Amino acid sequence: MRAIRSPRGSSSNGGNVTNTTVNATRPLTDVAEAAAGAARAFARTSPRERGAALVAVADALDAAAGELIAIAMRETGLSAARLTGEVRRTSWQLRLFADEIVDGAYLDVRIDAADPEYVIGPRPDIRRMLEPVGPVLNFAASNFPFAFSVAGGDSAAALAAGCPLVVKAHSGHLELSRRTAEVVVEALRAAGMPDGVFQVIEGQENGVELLKDERIRAASFTGSTHVGRLLADIAASRAVPIPFYGELGSVNPVYATYADDALLDGFVASVAGSAGQLCTKPGFLFVPEGAELGSVERAAAGVAEHRLLNPGIGRAFAQRRADVLGAEGVTVLNEGEVRTDEGGQTFATPTVVTVDVDALLANREALLEESFGPLSVIVRYPDQAALPALHEQLFPGNLTSTVHARPEELADGSLQVLVDALADTSGRVLFGGWPTGVSVTPAMQHGGPYPATTTDDTSVGTAAITRFLRGVSYQGAPQELLPAPLRDDNPWNVPQRRSAAGGSTGWGSFAG
Repeated sequence: MRAIRSPRGSSSNGGNVTNTTVNATRPLTDVAEAAAGAARAFARTSPRERGAALVAVADALDAAAGELIAIAMRETGLSAARLTGEVRRTSWQLRLFADEIVDGAYLDVRIDAADPEYVIGPRPDIRRMLEPVGPVLNFAASNFPFAFSVAGGDSAAALAAGCPLVVKAHSGHLELSRRTAEVVVEALRAAGMPDGVFQVIEGQENGVELLKDERIRAASFTGSTHVGRLLADIAASRAVPIPFYGELGSVNPVYATYADDALLDGFVASVAGSAGQLCTKPGFLFVPEGAELGSVERAAAGVAEHRLLNPGIGRAFAQRRADVLGAEGVTVLNEGEVRTDEGGQTFATPTVVTVDVDALLANREALLEESFGPLSVIVRYPDQAALPALHEQLFPGNLTSTVHARPEELADGSLQVLVDALADTSGRVLFGGWPTGVSVTPAMQHGGPYPATTTDDTSVGTAAITRFLRGVSYQGAPQELLPAPLRDDNPWNVPQRRSAAGGSTGWGSFAG
């Protein structure tokens, strides 16, 4: 359980490994070896033991919250209130995963008894369960320094599944990443987890090099479409390809059948929250032609400037904003402001523009790309019936899509075709709300068709665990060699779905 860092100012792949507790140094290859060496022992820990370890990490994060939040504020420019909520989300997320795994139902244990009279042909004793895939590499995000970083959702899911984890820390909050890693390492060690279960590395080249290592069996990522696609291609081009769960870009369109002040106030608040640096920020709001939009400027004018996460994101946002403002057919509703201080940090207020459908179609290259920051586009549409086809043409893959309509419109079925189009292209379809503020809950889907994600899985909620599990069947195995959940004495006391001999002759009877 250690961290690897690139030497300051160096691009070498062979950075120094620093144990977060004893100041030892080791080469990068030892990180993969330590994770691989821990894999079998960690997989054999019971769900209750692993759940207790997750709770220990959650408690340790809560205890260190004051110190961690202070570091995060300094490195990211995010507010104390936002970061306090994020620490709470992170620690309770760990507790949720602990509760999810503790009874063992997530293992999906299936036991088919030997059956010489099986209708398809004699059936041997076959027992199947989900097992950890092995060491996981997690590329942490910039915009959630807790919830999608060192101890965030992907980390919680991998550890809950029983996979040793290596986190590639984000360069935007390295001090926080190092300190968080120390907290996590100490908690896991105190909970009795094997050494090598949790490690942190730093540096882009170190992350790429480890992604290529044959001992890494799956990877997760939250970040830009460009970088995510590069990493996904690396994972796919290995001699033995591995699953790569990348959360990439999403513009999260919103469709409204009306536009009153309350709706527009909610829209501006969602766009401006955390300076628009959220993967679920609504990038487009569709409203009927003729809708009065004057309250947008009033709502946006009340938003104070906010620092963007780091100079790189600030520069990218400034360029993206200039491209949108310069696009043909764009009318500015609120221009907002962008300034850069002497330290290179960028501060911004919301920019909101409007276009008609024809201008959007004619200038799609300039307008459709995600704007990571406080900018959004309002599109005036003339025909509600044309929205489903327009959505499918413009937005093939989204984390979220949203409908705002009056109750009678929702009830009369007139929006069904639009809702179907949104469900076909989105991971989450909202009615009457805003996509920011993703709830961590068992039913959450935070993922969607490409380019929202590389694989249409979820990185939020308890279903995220399944990304790091694989099915294994044991046929005719003696009890002594079976994993504990598949044994008849069931020492972990997990749910077992059993198929007794003789049942196949009754297949299809339910249809009679």
